[in-house]
Amino acid sequence: MTTTGWTASLFDAAPSAPALDLDAITRGLNPGQRESVFHDDGPALVLAGAGSGKTRVLTTRIARLIGAQNVAPHEILAVTFTNKAAGEMRERIAKLLGHEPKGMWCGTFHSLGARMLRGVAPLVGREQNFTIYDEDDTLGAIKRVMEKRKLSPTQFAPKAIISAISSAKNALVSPNEYARTARDTFTMAVAGVYSDLEVALQQTNAVTFDDLLVLPVRALETDQQLREHYQRRFRYVLVDEYQDTNAAQYRFVQLIGGLHGNVMVVGDDDQSIYGWRGADIRNILDFERDFPGARIVRLEENYRSTPNVLALANAVIAENTERRGKTLRATRPEGEPVTLIETLDERDEADFIAETILTRMAKSDLARRDCAVLYRTNAQSRAIEDAFRRRSIPYRLVGAVRFYDRREIRDLMAYLKLVANPADDEAFRRAVNVPKRGLGDATIALLVEKAALEGKPLLEIASRLDVIASLRPAARGAIDEFVTLVHRLRAAAVDASVDELLRDLVQAIRYADHLRAEGPEGQERIENVREMIAGAAEVVADEGGEVGLTPLDHFLQSSTLVAGIDKLDPNADAVVCMTMHNAKGLEFPLVFVCGLEDGLFPLARASEDPSQLEEERRLFYVGITRAEEKLYLTCAEQRRRNGELMVSMPSRFLKVITPSLAERGMTARAKHEGRGGFSGLGSSRAGGDASWGRTGGGAGTPAPRRSGGPYGSSAYNDRPNNIPFETAPPGGFSAPNRRDKMPNPEDESQDAPSFTPGERVKHAKFGSGTIAELTGSGRDTKVRIDFDDEEIGRKTLVLAQAKLEKGWE
Repeated sequence: MTTTGWTASLFDAAPSAPALDLDAITRGLNPGQRESVFHDDGPALVLAGAGSGKTRVLTTRIARLIGAQNVAPHEILAVTFTNKAAGEMRERIAKLLGHEPKGMWCGTFHSLGARMLRGVAPLVGREQNFTIYDEDDTLGAIKRVMEKRKLSPTQFAPKAIISAISSAKNALVSPNEYARTARDTFTMAVAGVYSDLEVALQQTNAVTFDDLLVLPVRALETDQQLREHYQRRFRYVLVDEYQDTNAAQYRFVQLIGGLHGNVMVVGDDDQSIYGWRGADIRNILDFERDFPGARIVRLEENYRSTPNVLALANAVIAENTERRGKTLRATRPEGEPVTLIETLDERDEADFIAETILTRMAKSDLARRDCAVLYRTNAQSRAIEDAFRRRSIPYRLVGAVRFYDRREIRDLMAYLKLVANPADDEAFRRAVNVPKRGLGDATIALLVEKAALEGKPLLEIASRLDVIASLRPAARGAIDEFVTLVHRLRAAAVDASVDELLRDLVQAIRYADHLRAEGPEGQERIENVREMIAGAAEVVADEGGEVGLTPLDHFLQSSTLVAGIDKLDPNADAVVCMTMHNAKGLEFPLVFVCGLEDGLFPLARASEDPSQLEEERRLFYVGITRAEEKLYLTCAEQRRRNGELMVSMPSRFLKVITPSLAERGMTARAKHEGRGGFSGLGSSRAGGDASWGRTGGGAGTPAPRRSGGPYGSSAYNDRPNNIPFETAPPGGFSAPNRRDKMPNPEDESQDAPSFTPGERVKHAKFGSGTIAELTGSGRDTKVRIDFDDEEIGRKTLVLAQAKLEKGWE
């Protein structure tokens, strides 16, 4: 194979620049940071504790290599875990150098993998204009493979199969290897789907998100010339968040950095929290095994949090055994103590959080964006959202529906994907009936059958006169109109910008009229389309001449790889609500970590697995260390689980929290209506046993009915609305008095079945259909379903009342 495609324009000369003022950029570095920055050749492991300034270390070292050591920017590969972090890193390096480090590769593993793959696609059976399938695209492809193999989605959940295949790919297990080890019914079913999926992906010139790691590794392993080329080019490799690397990412680093050995990895074994998706903590614990003679540097000075927060963090993480060991040291002066609060239930917990935010904002210059509420599972957001809405507190949910997952955006993206990659059958299936063209299932089935028979893409089949001649006139005209539009846009995409393409597309299919016909909600969708066009106008294909991406290719790639956290606007004045996984890398003056009960945090499944329990404790450590100034920990005596109020037990992680590490309190409702259940946690005694349940209920048992309680005698219902919090005494924990209704027993469970767009469901009256969209939250959640029966069409239902069954075909 000729290597011209991936060697052209590699070594663009950097512009002449003034000499780097090394003293200025390294002034103020502590000893550990200085040792890292001035490390030259050879491997190095930087154990960077939370808030220890690791980004400064990475950017300053790169600036020093370029500006003082005469290393060319194109000889540096810098890997981060979010696009936001990559952007910040590039900006900081440019500021330190006084110019852009042209030619340097800096990005996430997946974005760098995609960039490399564009140049070497033929080596792995793809063309340069391949489509990157997101989760919904992959789910659609999986379901079609399952249909061909006659696998029932009720017996084998498609999402479970996706998860199994994803785990195999990230562990670099091929379809053949997986098939050899398959022993039970499920793994044997997965093996067949995995094998067929790989064939389908090649036929449609598509890759999954996981393939962006797996395929570059495969190319590097099998093509010696390619491997040596990249090894010669990248003399220095720097990897951030190394503790979160999986087998494929580890192998990628090993292959690229194997020649020079100048690999510096920065990470924190105490923040390794992604084992559930393949991350291997052994990669950082055993770094010296893979890179002998590596220098080890510890960054233990914390610039983020107060001493009280760090004392708690150190005490919590010291319970883990799978760690190298380090102790965070505060550089900030003393601050407020950590506060541990017992609440009655999730409503009481949410009310406490909301009232505390309002109170602290009224007494200081605290802004809403300075506040974060962290929880273990997304289901916990329901009560918190309700409490915020009742008080008109603006909030943002990180990890909710992404902009590019909205139905109207996915419709237009399907067109763009098909324009960029005519072999993308998943895009064809979605776009061909947006808006509705009167094409029935029989017409699409005929095209699919013909395409499968000839091994051709759907668009190619739909373009052939001999095929569409057999269709009824109306369908023939609709197909012809659709194919003509796609080919016209494809020709225009050679020169046109993405926003121009979108304007042309929206006008051609009269999409605004289609959305407007949906009523008031359609107007919001039209605004989203306008935002999409505006965003596309800002896309610049800044790929350094490496593989020559078109603006459309670049737009599709960047929109697919963007993460929810990358779009978090730091200037939006709203409280941030998210899981602790999503909070990684962020920091806030005021943080609430809620739901600290056994079975919820840590999760029940971690109880019998020491390694999982340690990962859950590391996640708690991550949550604690997000707090800059004030940290609240909350737990509830009882919580709704599966529609029933259940007695809770405090998290085992709280046992290490002595009175010297946190002040303690109870909400008024917990004090007056609860069981006094904090025991040691709620008192001033040192070393309390952190147990509740003195009325006999254990973890996961129904809460006993009691006179005056929310589910007690009718005498309670005759009382005025309760006051949820007592007025706090000096040094106390309660928010100002307020009156509110008690929760109703019929309120939905936090563990109610979750649904996602694209999922197949069945309704007792309307039959089977596909979820198009979910809006709202809690009991107000609405679900829009496209039912298979065309006479029923799309209907909007209240999820709590719809009684949907999952997984129907």
